[in-house]
Amino acid sequence: MSQHKIFTLDNLSLQEIDSEAELIPLLTPEDEEEMINEQLPDSLPILPLRNTVLFPGVVIPITAGRDKSIKLINDANAGDKIIGVVAQLNEEDEDPTQNDINKVGTVASILRVLKMPDGNITVILQGKKRFEIDEVTSEIPYLRATIKEVEEKRPSKHDTEFKAILESIKELAIQIIKESPNIPTEATFAIKNIESQSFLINFVSSNMNLSVQEKQNLLTINALKERALETLRFMNIEMQKLELKNDIQSKVRFDLDQQQREYFLHQQMKTIQEELGGVSQEQEIEEMHQKAKSKKWDDKTEKHFEKELSKMQRMNPNAPDFGIQRNYLELFLELPWGEYTKDNFDLKRAQKILDKDHFGLDDVKKRMIEHLAVLKLRNDMKSPIICLTGPPGVGKTSIGKSVAEALGREYVRISLGGLRDEAEIRGHRKTYIGAMPGRIIQSLKKAGTSNPVFVLDEIDKLTSNNQGDPSSALLEVLDPEQNNAFYDNFLEMGYDLSKVMFIATSNNMATIQPALKDRMEVIKMSGYTVEEKIEIARQHLFPKQLKEHGLKPKDLTIGKKQLEKIIVGYTRESGVRGLEAKIAQVIRNAAKSVAMEEAYNVKVTDEDIIQALGVPRLERDKSENNEVAGVVTGLAWTSVGGDILFIESLISKGKGTMTITGNLGTVMKESATIALEYIKANAELLGLDAEVIAKYNIHIHVPEGATPKDGPSAGIAMLTSLVSLFTQKRVKKSIAMTGEITLRGKVLPVGGIKEKILAAKRANIKEIILCKENKADIDEIKPEYIDGLTFHYVKEMSEVLAIAITKDKVKNAKVIN
Repeated sequence: MSQHKIFTLDNLSLQEIDSEAELIPLLTPEDEEEMINEQLPDSLPILPLRNTVLFPGVVIPITAGRDKSIKLINDANAGDKIIGVVAQLNEEDEDPTQNDINKVGTVASILRVLKMPDGNITVILQGKKRFEIDEVTSEIPYLRATIKEVEEKRPSKHDTEFKAILESIKELAIQIIKESPNIPTEATFAIKNIESQSFLINFVSSNMNLSVQEKQNLLTINALKERALETLRFMNIEMQKLELKNDIQSKVRFDLDQQQREYFLHQQMKTIQEELGGVSQEQEIEEMHQKAKSKKWDDKTEKHFEKELSKMQRMNPNAPDFGIQRNYLELFLELPWGEYTKDNFDLKRAQKILDKDHFGLDDVKKRMIEHLAVLKLRNDMKSPIICLTGPPGVGKTSIGKSVAEALGREYVRISLGGLRDEAEIRGHRKTYIGAMPGRIIQSLKKAGTSNPVFVLDEIDKLTSNNQGDPSSALLEVLDPEQNNAFYDNFLEMGYDLSKVMFIATSNNMATIQPALKDRMEVIKMSGYTVEEKIEIARQHLFPKQLKEHGLKPKDLTIGKKQLEKIIVGYTRESGVRGLEAKIAQVIRNAAKSVAMEEAYNVKVTDEDIIQALGVPRLERDKSENNEVAGVVTGLAWTSVGGDILFIESLISKGKGTMTITGNLGTVMKESATIALEYIKANAELLGLDAEVIAKYNIHIHVPEGATPKDGPSAGIAMLTSLVSLFTQKRVKKSIAMTGEITLRGKVLPVGGIKEKILAAKRANIKEIILCKENKADIDEIKPEYIDGLTFHYVKEMSEVLAIAITKDKVKNAKVIN
């Protein structure tokens, strides 16, 4: 009996599994007779296979990765080494059950088990007999079923037709091996050495290029002659495919030079595309010509497109540059050249949309309506570049969406936060691998129109590095005198952006490049008052969050007092983003009760808020500070709105040195130095002895030392703190102040007044001291928002001290002598 190493054939491709594999005999007639007479056990463990079918007599390797399969193989290998193998109905199933496998399979013997480095195991199986699953008896730890043998109907020994079919199968298999360049010639010897009739059919069926279902259909055929005919049919189809492939290849098999070779290979590809029903290069170019006819191009743009299209026509489709050129022309055709949406100039409707979407923000909405009015009258006005600046969460980005809805224009938004590559704006030159147009051109292509409302979000957070400065690249985009021919490196053509309405947003204008800032009209958006936040929450945030949490208005309601409790006790912001999160938290608390069918309050109470959000953590009491000398409440502006801060002073005997802590910047430290020098110079007017002051050390501290602080607006607060410290007199109750000081004792105006006033009101401050020149800023605030506040407008430091410091000394006052 001849000996052969283990082989597996993929599409009749003979590959050696392991050069050191154990020698296994091919199936002989004697082996076949022995296998036919072998008795099957009543039940077997069942191994489902994903993408193959095992035939009787055939040896195949199987890689097992599923836990159930590995355990099954290990158990069987330790026992009688006999298992049942069936194909899955769907190879994607990770854990097939009895309903996910075919009923007919093959009893297999485990020849060898190999452990792989990745934890999987490879098992070499040899098929024995076909069987049919009678009943699955268990699925844990793996499938086990009772089985019954499937009888195979064999033709008689004198059936000449069957013998002819077998000869045809053997001859055709050898012919396929010869015609296919991927199959080694050694496979011919394997076919010739097969003596068993059924093994020849099974061996060829197992290794043909068929789907799992087609192989399963062959396995289920009981009549061996019928299975042989069906196998021969599949082999004829495979042979026809090989002949067709070889015919196509023979069309261009000549001794050609490089240029002719590339040409004929292109023709071969074209032939294959036509056979498959695809689009050839000529058809693709013709389609581009047809699309170009509908474009509203000027002569210069049209000539440029024709030139680039001709270049693509001359290029080899297999060249790397061909794909880039095709992408370039497709972009050219997809861009909305000269295509504009018609504006809706119903200004009353626009006003209603803005009022519906945003509560307050009267100055911003007024400016937007003014712009729409001028655009309606002129109809050719170059769109100005509007920059909305203010704290997070005040509605800067959503203003752009509302304007787009009011005008009937497309809405486009790109986030510039952290953008550091200039090519993101201007695009890459198309000669580079992976070249792409800039985000401006890409966004216009998606919008499908050349006049969208374009929101440039977080323009103050652009960064620069060795890849360029994106803020400089934006200069051309945002300059009304230049953007009618914006040059994108990938497009290599000027594109008209003059009809685009750009709206930029920022939190801090100080970080924007001056040249870029000069090209924008800045509109400041201050924070909201408590009253405004209540209305925004009632009209917008609460209904929105109800809908997002699957509740209806009848399921939950909330009163203004409860909204005010959430705003004052749980949020500390100028915008409403944090407020929306807290409202969502309250709604989720109610949604849980609805889902669990528990009793709850339909109208939110104070107790419900505490249950959902915990004890209020942001409610402050400022009145206690007047019991300590040297403590003053100042007002500060931050990038997220206004805030209050304490300035504390302390004295101790020493040599007259001054220490400043609290993570203060240079300007604030200079304000403290100015305040001390002013006190020393005017000690007599203040009732102090300068020589005595020189004997005491001074320590000024601003709490929350982890937060950097800087700016001149704390000047009058520092001076007041020091005078209160030296005189040991109280600072007035519930009073705050902001303003810059000079060495002459003058009080200078500062910025961010509205944000600071809103912060003071949130902290229950009753009186505020400001420079007289800041009165204009107070006049711009609605009277109802500053109701209950008293303003003191001053010019000199002496006026500040007269208002802020009481005549009463604090308890346990220190004696300075």
